[in-house]
Amino acid sequence: MRFLFLFLCVTLILSCKSNTLKPTFLIGKWQRINDKPNQITYENWNSSYKGSGFTLKKGDTIFKEILTIETINDTLHLKVTGVNNKPTLFKFIQQTDSSFICENKLNEFPKKIKYWKNNSNLHAQVSNDSFKIDFTFKKLN
Repeated sequence: MRFLFLFLCVTLILSCKSNTLKPTFLIGKWQRINDKPNQITYENWNSSYKGSGFTLKKGDTIFKEILTIETINDTLHLKVTGVNNKPTLFKFIQQTDSSFICENKLNEFPKKIKYWKNNSNLHAQVSNDSFKIDFTFKKLN
């Protein structure tokens, strides 16, 4: 009886734990292949899940953001810094081994960010209720 009780307690504790496995498919250097004319966009992710995204136009940086995936209260969040005055957090709401969706319903744009890997390409989509932008990246390394 004691063994059964202990087994049930351990099972309950393990089943309540949130999924905090970080998305390894992001790691690497990526170049956008569906960019606007005369622009080149890159996204780089290291094994600490710190990333940067930036867009160049005629050699000048016209956009830059710092991206971090971090665990807050046993839940993964994507933190975006450099776009607004304060960092913006997007909470992971869905995740597989090759994709994730995170959201911040209070943010004007985007409210939702989705990343997924399909074959050798990395895809991302930023959206709100009425507008979306799709990104397709190829791996550089």
